[in-house]
Amino acid sequence: ADACTTMASEYAKVREQCGRVIATFQAVKHQAADMLVATQLATAATWDAARTEHGTPEFELAAAVAASIRSIGDSGVPVFFARGNRDFLLGERFEKATGAHLLPEQHLVSLAGIPTLLLHGDELCTGDVEYQRYRARIRAPRTARRLLALPYVVRRAIAWYLRRKSRDANALKPESIMDVSGEAVVDAFRRHGVKRMVHGHTHRPARHAHAVVGMSCERVVLADWHDRGHYLEIDETGMRERDIAG
Repeated sequence: ADACTTMASEYAKVREQCGRVIATFQAVKHQAADMLVATQLATAATWDAARTEHGTPEFELAAAVAASIRSIGDSGVPVFFARGNRDFLLGERFEKATGAHLLPEQHLVSLAGIPTLLLHGDELCTGDVEYQRYRARIRAPRTARRLLALPYVVRRAIAWYLRRKSRDANALKPESIMDVSGEAVVDAFRRHGVKRMVHGHTHRPARHAHAVVGMSCERVVLADWHDRGHYLEIDETGMRERDIAG
């Protein structure tokens, strides 16, 4: 892989197009950078693949988190987990370790007597066609099986690389296409026949009112956890945000 990357780089320095060496073209620079990063990741993964994940700080942290989640369930409080675009590979092993129940991508539930749709929310961002294509590929069962068959360190390297590419791509996208599509929202309300929807992903916390086929509906967008842990509490008296202490 190193040899191929070097050969490609050297060739780009001498190959000319339109009177210029192609190494000066921005698109070629980006491709060369991606090749270099991929090569370095593959090299690191190869050296580390023989390491077992047991006993590593990452494994110990995961075990501690799983035990903490299980303690909530053991105390009599049911725990449900909605997967997002970074933890979509969680499955039966996670359920066994934590005692939590994994929710489907879109889950219907009655909260305080109001039919409510719970979802991650990225499927509503239909204006971002590139992301939706990526989402369809990465969430495919065949892809999931291939990823889970890889050593832990390799999966971590792939995740780091994909997040980096995502940040770079998002920096060039207009804000409008990274938010939910109004049409997708109305379609979800209509298709599921609910009056309330709760989702995250866009992390633009707000409560939105929607009129769907003459019915008043509400869409609640959850905030991220970058600065503090918190949750949304819904009961017969209303809706409120609670901080997680400690």
